Amino acid sequence: MMRRTNDLTPVEIAKIHVNRKSDAIDFKTALERFLDDCEIRNCRSQTIQYYKNELAVFYKILREQDIEVNLKGLVSDHIKQNVIRYMKRKNCKTVTINTRLRAIRAFFNFLVRERLITKKQNPMSEVKLLKDRKYAVPTYTNDELNLLFKQPNQKKFTGIRDLTIMMLLLETGIRASECIGINIKDIDFSRSRLLIQNTKGYKQRFVPIQDKMKNQLQRFLTIRGLLEHDYLFVNIDNDPLTKRQMQSQISKYGRAFNVRATCHKFRHTFARLSVEGGAGIFELQAVLGHTSMEMVKHYVNLFSDDVVKKHKEFSPIENLNKKVIKNQ
Repeated sequence: MMRRTNDLTPVEIAKIHVNRKSDAIDFKTALERFLDDCEIRNCRSQTIQYYKNELAVFYKILREQDIEVNLKGLVSDHIKQNVIRYMKRKNCKTVTINTRLRAIRAFFNFLVRERLITKKQNPMSEVKLLKDRKYAVPTYTNDELNLLFKQPNQKKFTGIRDLTIMMLLLETGIRASECIGINIKDIDFSRSRLLIQNTKGYKQRFVPIQDKMKNQLQRFLTIRGLLEHDYLFVNIDNDPLTKRQMQSQISKYGRAFNVRATCHKFRHTFARLSVEGGAGIFELQAVLGHTSMEMVKHYVNLFSDDVVKKHKEFSPIENLNKKVIKNQ
């Protein structure tokens, strides 16, 4: 028998590559497993949708540049050059880029945890979020609030409901998703508080409500009546009010006097008015439900009058003028 040659022929090499089953997982399968894991971990539906949307755009961005989305072959330069720099050329805002990067990072971290890729194969391991300026958050003026509260027609069910919603958003600073998740049983009139269950971080909390707010809630409950479900806010069909429906109504009221009105703007306004009213940083964190102090500190730095009052004492110009007058 003839001895075989040790070197493989091109034909034999080709056969190996054709017959060899790749252990690489494709993007679609990996994404499905990631989203399934999010559901198992009880991530909010909004969070799952966010991941789904952002990762679909991530895939689209790479394919538009003729880059094969091989999960074991992507490197940090793909993220830096073909995602970040690409989005910058498209004039995407820093916050938009960072939002996408967070989703991409969560996805590849999952792949590492599941051992679908190694730590060295994680293209996000050397990628940091872009530095962004902290801008002053938009809030309503007192005049705008008064105008907003005058918009809902108080002779209509939706008018009473919408005024109650806007008052509640301002009174408590709760998020839109938290507001639509309130059940009647969550209202504790005797202890002047509201249980917030549908929270962003899955940590229930109580928020205080005062007499005017309690009276408005009682007023709304008299016309809401008894229904087959316990959701507080409902639409004309008596179905639970959706976040989109609530946002649409508030936006409509703002357009009536050319003001951009959003649910989240009420949250910022609550923070401003609370700080101006003397609320402490820990009270603000407890009511708003922030897990870290970062945003709460930002609110305090933006809206606190303490710095302005103290500045009167150490103002260089004021003190310079005093010294000049004294020397005269």
